[in-house]
Amino acid sequence: MRVHLQDILANARLITLLQPVLDLVEGRVMAYEALTRGPSNSPLHAPQALFRVAEQHGLMTALDWACVRMAFKTFAQLNLQGRLFVNLSPGSLLDASFAPDAVLAALGDAGMASNQVVIEITENATALDYGDLRQAVSRLRAAGIEVAIDDLGEGFSSLRLWSELKPAFVKIDKHFIADIHQDPHKIQFVRSIRQLAEGAHSCVIAEGVESPSELAVLKDLGIRYAQGYLIGRPSPVPIRLPSREVQACLQSGTVSVFPMLRARDSLHMSAGKLVASAPSVTPLTASQKVLELMMQHPDLHAVAVVDKGIPVGIIHRPALLDRFISLYGRELHGRKPCRELMDADPLIVDKATRMTELSELVVKKGKAAFTQGFIITSEGRYLGLGSGFDLMREVTEMQIVAARYANPLTGLPGNVPVQEHLERLLVNEQTFVTAYFDLDHFKPYNDVYGFRRGDVIIQLLARILHDSCNAELDFAGHIGGDDFVVLFQSLDWEVRCHGMLTRFDRECLALFNSEHVEAGGYHSEDRRGVMAFHALVSLSIGAVLVDPAHFHQYQEVARAASQAKHMAKRIDGSSLFIDQRRMPFGRQLVTEESFIGRETPARDSHPLPSHAI
Repeated sequence: MRVHLQDILANARLITLLQPVLDLVEGRVMAYEALTRGPSNSPLHAPQALFRVAEQHGLMTALDWACVRMAFKTFAQLNLQGRLFVNLSPGSLLDASFAPDAVLAALGDAGMASNQVVIEITENATALDYGDLRQAVSRLRAAGIEVAIDDLGEGFSSLRLWSELKPAFVKIDKHFIADIHQDPHKIQFVRSIRQLAEGAHSCVIAEGVESPSELAVLKDLGIRYAQGYLIGRPSPVPIRLPSREVQACLQSGTVSVFPMLRARDSLHMSAGKLVASAPSVTPLTASQKVLELMMQHPDLHAVAVVDKGIPVGIIHRPALLDRFISLYGRELHGRKPCRELMDADPLIVDKATRMTELSELVVKKGKAAFTQGFIITSEGRYLGLGSGFDLMREVTEMQIVAARYANPLTGLPGNVPVQEHLERLLVNEQTFVTAYFDLDHFKPYNDVYGFRRGDVIIQLLARILHDSCNAELDFAGHIGGDDFVVLFQSLDWEVRCHGMLTRFDRECLALFNSEHVEAGGYHSEDRRGVMAFHALVSLSIGAVLVDPAHFHQYQEVARAASQAKHMAKRIDGSSLFIDQRRMPFGRQLVTEESFIGRETPARDSHPLPSHAI
């Protein structure tokens, strides 16, 4: 293999492939990355084999130089526009042969300028001298040559390199880009990297883009540059213009539907949040001293008994006071070691214990653990105390927050994600349809069949909405009770709405008694407490076109959708009311001289007359 490699280097038999880097804002190729291959008929054709043999035989620097020179020559011969990214290992970067003067001379031989090349540092060393690297990069930068960090996110060292070298470009590892449209954690990672890059004055390049869905999410996240097979494969003669598919994605006004991030719900909170720093005593501390300690700290509900850092018991304030207020209590107990008064079997939990698990432990332990508290440790050593009241407060707050992000009954996004997505649509000046879904005659159903059956109907509607929407275009949310909203970007949104109405009417029949279905309803008390006949539960949809010319704020959209829903509820049976004061999405133009509203009932119903302006 060494002989093969020496022959390749001596005869300049390397092949340079170039892969485009796309500017997502301007829609043009801004750079190309040079990727080296050995001769096609050689056992060292694959880059993994080529560079492995070079490393084994101490020829990495020689191979890197050969790759760089061939990349310069190929780029210049093709007369490509933009910049050229060339890969370099840290070892080669620190080698004297790669001094800026030598790189500038190689560029001059190829007829290129220093501002046309970017040195992409590929971190593959186990130990790096960051001080030497900083100096090397500083010298390159002084010569007009910028640097980039490759595979950001692959390990801690890449983040350290970013911090130390302050590169002009950072490339996010392809692992975080693959299926990003389906992974909320990857979205959060890429968003965080973009925010860090803005503060560090670095440009982010997303690697490994292979699908329009991934590209659309990256565009919506504000990532400026992207690279991958979708944009262009490595080639001896690379593309100069993006494909029609890529151009269509970049020019589309569609706003990506981000998968919901569930990390916000209460399952991920731990007992560490409940730690209250509190003094402790040893098992041999006199009980009188413990009493004095509690008198000095009126808010202290208990004192932990700790032996050499390990908690062995707990003394609760009420239990201690009971001993001392009794006749001769001070004389009987004051000098005794407190271990005789302590609860030797307290609830002890590690700070990493999940809140849900802690709640179960407190309930299992009994009332005392809730009223008198528990001990929190870190790797077995005493950290502090926790109280049942604080636990209840935190769990309640987390449940409220979680419900805003994901409705616990249906699992659909709650108010906060709905508002966030709606505001993204407005900021991007996208035209879309807001459809407000509401169940009619729902309270009488709950009165007759019970709340559990009512929950089943709500879950049925949530399932219909989820199944009927285009996951990449439409955002379905549950804003509370029997109220839902869908933010449509699908052009066939009206067909989808009618399909939802039809499916709901068909499937909800199984949730009524047969005699009620035959009668078309049932008797129940109305809101005034008077027995009245109520029709079967039906579904009303109020739809309004939201366009950037008429809507600018979340509140305006919510108000218009609510008004459309109220109009739909005035129609008997399941119905869709479309606010037609503006041009409906995907329909013919409707002018100001047209109707205010149009009712499209799904069942036999008696629509209201349209009102002319």
